[in-house]
Amino acid sequence: MESSGGRAEGSGRGPRVLVVGSGIAGLGAAQRLCRHPAFQQLRVLEATARAGGRIRSERGFGGVVELGAHWIHGPSQGNPVFQLAAKYQLLGEKDLSEENQLIETGGHVGLPSVSYASSGVSVSRELVVEMASLFYSLIDQTREFLHMADAPVPSVGEYLKKEICQHAAGWTEDEETRKLKLAILNSFFNVECCVSGTHSMDLVALAPFGEYTVLPGLDCTFPGGYQGLTNCIMASLPEDVIVFNKPVKTIHWNGSFQEALSPGERFPVLVECEDRTCFPAHHVIITVPLGFLKEHLDTFFEPALPPQKAEAIRKIGFGTSNKIFLEFEEPFWEPDCRHIQVVWEDMSPLEDVTCGLQHVWFKKLIGFFVLPSFASVHVLCGFIAGLESEFMETLSDEEVLLSLTQVLRRVTAPDTVCRGSHTSDILLHHARGSAVWLEGGRPAHRSAGPPGAAAGALALSPAPPILSPALPHQCWGGGGGGEGDIILSSDSVWPGLRFGDVNDSLPFLVTGGSSDFSCH
Repeated sequence: MESSGGRAEGSGRGPRVLVVGSGIAGLGAAQRLCRHPAFQQLRVLEATARAGGRIRSERGFGGVVELGAHWIHGPSQGNPVFQLAAKYQLLGEKDLSEENQLIETGGHVGLPSVSYASSGVSVSRELVVEMASLFYSLIDQTREFLHMADAPVPSVGEYLKKEICQHAAGWTEDEETRKLKLAILNSFFNVECCVSGTHSMDLVALAPFGEYTVLPGLDCTFPGGYQGLTNCIMASLPEDVIVFNKPVKTIHWNGSFQEALSPGERFPVLVECEDRTCFPAHHVIITVPLGFLKEHLDTFFEPALPPQKAEAIRKIGFGTSNKIFLEFEEPFWEPDCRHIQVVWEDMSPLEDVTCGLQHVWFKKLIGFFVLPSFASVHVLCGFIAGLESEFMETLSDEEVLLSLTQVLRRVTAPDTVCRGSHTSDILLHHARGSAVWLEGGRPAHRSAGPPGAAAGALALSPAPPILSPALPHQCWGGGGGGEGDIILSSDSVWPGLRFGDVNDSLPFLVTGGSSDFSCH
């Protein structure tokens, strides 16, 4: 197969390298490689008309809103996103302070400012604190099984429910209070589903759950928008490095390909795009989201990946998370309110829901975060994950707005919602998921489970790395994780930066034979 597109590169300028995907992982890898004199022949192929992947900031509601990545989790010196944001002076003084960097959150979402029950009454702050303390102490316990030979149960969800059952047996309050406690705990389950990007914690394997590294620092945002980070990285790249609107169809590897403009030179990899143009290369760094890999695994690589690698991709779960923006003429919340929690009194983590999603989808919301006020505009941002999130994507903005207006009126009796929107199209286009985890446990009770969910009870056993001279060296990257790594969307710069240092961990590299540009 010969190249039918691309540009000719001068010989003797080092290996030709392609990066597939210009999310933050791809941009991070490209930035590092551009700084190295050995890699002057670098191109980045992007499927869409913009770079940044799931980092997308836009003007809306009178200011800047984040349609994708929202926070820097663990903003401290061990976090490469924080380091870059600090380098480019994109954060506020408080967020950069040493005091903020030393705060230990345990990786847990902060407590809500106020909690409303579905019956319209406020939930006792003391009760919320008590249940949060219980839930997050159990989450911390789940991380302790990482290096143990056998986990007591297959999934995180099963462990949490087992422990909650034991605690609930000792509660001495009246029946109504015990039900309210379980409802509060159910809301924290919803939060954890959003954090892990899964429909149910029953799908998340217990044994490797502790692999996620929790960094110190109080979560912070970008005052001018998260996209300022990717804009700065792009500005550091040569002008013509990124080729937009070039969705990749197939990566042909372990071959010998020619290019008409480079007679006599052969390339071990050929990247074929949807528009039939082809780009030959010595090395290809793949940073597409895990969800995309799972959906196109059978056709994306030619020849097919080795069984161990394909199985690893299949066994890493991925899920959908969405945001909903609601604008109000006047705020019904207090000036210092940052997070509104809604507790559904008829929900319990110990009971299965049998109603159709059309009747209960909104009960999966973790609540609403108050966005910074822009002049006279007042906006709440709701987060939702799982199958309920996917069902919401089938609804119109008007249907979503009507449902949530009714919810908020029911619990707080606020003024009429003026307008709203949800971001499923933005987040799902070419993304196919927003977070990853190692699958394990049993299928979720509430439905058949998300696409690609494994029904088996065993967690993923990492496939051994392939370093045979007969096969290309392979690593992992993009909006997903790999052998032993769980990389969330906000952490995706890490694989790109680490690969730019020619590290042996991340991301996914396809190359031909032995080379200095390989995993060791």
